Amino acid sequence: MTELAKKRPEFRNINIFHDVRTYRMPLAALVSILHRISGMIMFILLPFVIWMFDTSVSSEISFGRFTSAFAAGVGFVPGWLVKLVALALIWAYLHHLIAGLRHVWMDVSHSAVNKDFGRQSAAFTLVVSIALTLVLGAKLFGLY
Repeated sequence: MTELAKKRPEFRNINIFHDVRTYRMPLAALVSILHRISGMIMFILLPFVIWMFDTSVSSEISFGRFTSAFAAGVGFVPGWLVKLVALALIWAYLHHLIAGLRHVWMDVSHSAVNKDFGRQSAAFTLVVSIALTLVLGAKLFGLY
């Protein structure tokens, strides 16, 4: 008796130039990638954070230098670029904090580990971190 063997699935390497562009990433994956990127941004900008803290609390003169850095700039770096770097740091902190709380909630509450919660909490993370960044960015750029 000759039976036709069931054809086994064929696995192949992905073509980075074609397959990655056509892959539709779920929202939770995007939040996870942004969580890593935000952590990297905070790590890279750590010298900027230390400079801001040291300059703002050392003395009244250094605090004046700190506030003028955001208004007029520092050396060849214009003030708007200093504000943009601070805004990137604000976003990185807020996104990393909210995404981290999302992960802690999923670790603590095992009932929260499902596809619906993942999608809803990812959307919540993105919306809240971007909204808070916009509010704080408007304050940073003097819109209110």
